[in-house]
Amino acid sequence: MKSGIVQMLAGTALAIALSVTSATAQKKYDTGATDTEIKIGQTVPFSGPYSVYAGIGKTQAAYLRMINDQGGINGRKLNLIQYDDAYSPPKTVEQVRKLVEGDEVLFTFQVIGTAANAAVQKYLNGKKVPQLLASTGAARFTDPQNYPWTIAFNPNYVSEARIYAKYILANHPNAKIGVLYQNDDMGRDYLAGLKSGLGAKAASMIIGEVSYEVSDPTVDSQVVKLKSLGADLLFDASTPKFAAQAIRKVNDLNWNPVHILDINASPVSATLKPAGLDISKGIISTNYGKDPGDPQWQNDPGVKAYFAFMDKYYPEGDKLNTVNTYGYSVAELLVQILRQCGDDLTRENVMRQAANLKNFVGSLSLPGMSANTSPTDYRINKQMQMMKFNGERWELFGPIIEDTGPAG
Repeated sequence: MKSGIVQMLAGTALAIALSVTSATAQKKYDTGATDTEIKIGQTVPFSGPYSVYAGIGKTQAAYLRMINDQGGINGRKLNLIQYDDAYSPPKTVEQVRKLVEGDEVLFTFQVIGTAANAAVQKYLNGKKVPQLLASTGAARFTDPQNYPWTIAFNPNYVSEARIYAKYILANHPNAKIGVLYQNDDMGRDYLAGLKSGLGAKAASMIIGEVSYEVSDPTVDSQVVKLKSLGADLLFDASTPKFAAQAIRKVNDLNWNPVHILDINASPVSATLKPAGLDISKGIISTNYGKDPGDPQWQNDPGVKAYFAFMDKYYPEGDKLNTVNTYGYSVAELLVQILRQCGDDLTRENVMRQAANLKNFVGSLSLPGMSANTSPTDYRINKQMQMMKFNGERWELFGPIIEDTGPAG
């Protein structure tokens, strides 16, 4: 009898040990993750010249609060640590080091801006810390061969520009194109993508290229130069402040080119309102998400859910500002990636899941669009649809266009 009890206890102990071992084996953590918490780091320009993008970080913080209220991800609460970098690359470096070495986050999320991300890309890749869903579309941030720990959310600027080139060739094949671009990775990628998309016609169609620095007070002289060259199509690869200046100067000069504006500068509240809604009429851009101000989406379930979220978690935010819908969409994708991770919350698995998105459809994605990534193609958004500003809002037109070319 005693022998039987001993055997039973031994068997029970072994079963418990195996159970614990199995549970332990199923859970894998790196610095920043535990049974109860996932630490996430972010820099946001809450101040400075690009504070128009602060709403991105505010919306994302609110979204993660909502997820925490719903129980978190697999029972783990999301701890988003945010620091202001004022869109200053040296400040970004300082704050990201603090997040990684001081706060010990599992990964960085949505660092905002091309220059800011460029400043920390080598550091994060050297540390093997995911630079997850970076808020930039420069080609260097979707380059898994050279930067395997970096994946951007924004449409790749080269891909986006090739989509504009397709539109130009189909609708304005004889255009004389003047290019205004920001002298950084963003602007240069747009220029490269435009040339790639125009192919053999690029040399004859592009009659002028002028750049500006982010420290320049205005782009007035650049706009004057492009008009003087005889351009009848303005390809404007800039950010909201300078795009608004360009729109006003085009109007002041009584110049009426076809005006194509990159997606970064397309928010109505950040660019077109400051420029003047009336003089912005007819500008062309592209999009991959639903505009909450567009009446066609008033009964859309995804937009309704977004409005309900804003009312409860970010009531002071402007529901119609696409800066906020952008922040919402990226946060939604972050949650999807973390859910895919399950209990393997290692930095390596975070990147593995980000690079294995299969037909993910965000609640604010345009109908017919889905996100797909692979270990060799980090581009999340490769499908877009053209849109034109009608003086009040953007109107979508034409088919969904997908860039199937190389990332860079």
